[in-house]
Amino acid sequence: MTMKISIAIVLVFLLMAKAFGQDGTEILEKIDKNMSSTNRIFESSMTIHGKRNSRTITSRSWSEGVKKSFSEYLSPASEKGTKMLKLANQLWIYSPSSDRIIQISGHLLRQSVMGSDLSYEDMMDDRNLTEIYSAEITGKEVVEGCKTLILLLKAKVENVAYQSQKMWIDEERMIPLRQELYSKSGQLLKRMELSDVEKIQGRWFPKTILFKDLLKEGNGTEFKMTNIKFDQQIPETIFTKAALKQ
Repeated sequence: MTMKISIAIVLVFLLMAKAFGQDGTEILEKIDKNMSSTNRIFESSMTIHGKRNSRTITSRSWSEGVKKSFSEYLSPASEKGTKMLKLANQLWIYSPSSDRIIQISGHLLRQSVMGSDLSYEDMMDDRNLTEIYSAEITGKEVVEGCKTLILLLKAKVENVAYQSQKMWIDEERMIPLRQELYSKSGQLLKRMELSDVEKIQGRWFPKTILFKDLLKEGNGTEFKMTNIKFDQQIPETIFTKAALKQ
């Protein structure tokens, strides 16, 4: 009788494992395959929903791998011509009003980007999830009508903005639909809701992300990619400090 019970328990665990079908690392690899690229060019709008009003900033960006990116702000007039250049872990910003290039580093990277719910640190870290986190499947849940796997991510490197994350991953398309970002102490710092998922050049990609900094007043920041192309030819001259003043 005891043997039969033991066999039954083993079968239950085997069925549970089969139900999940894959481990956390495999899922992270599939997410990276969708979300990362050799390079990309995109136009976007960032709407900051403040406590009393909202404002929208538009920009055009180029990125190559995880170490190079360049952005130029197009509107409103007060931000037009502002440019940002990232090379590895260094970030420079050009302001047309002062005609100066300044470097953002250290604790300044935690500051808000133009009053939004995103920090410079958020914009800097484009590394693949598999490079910085280990992952464990902790359950399943339906989110916005989609079946999702719940993933718990824990940092395996020191230089990371968020020590852990909780993700709700669309089982079919293998992209996150919801994320929670936590500090080393376990405090929930930010939430993200990802939507407008489209298949672009053979990959599933969420074109809209709603960020909410829980330590900040307001109703969050909506980041929307209005046009995006992957694996394009980008001149190397884009990723230079000289391009900031051009």
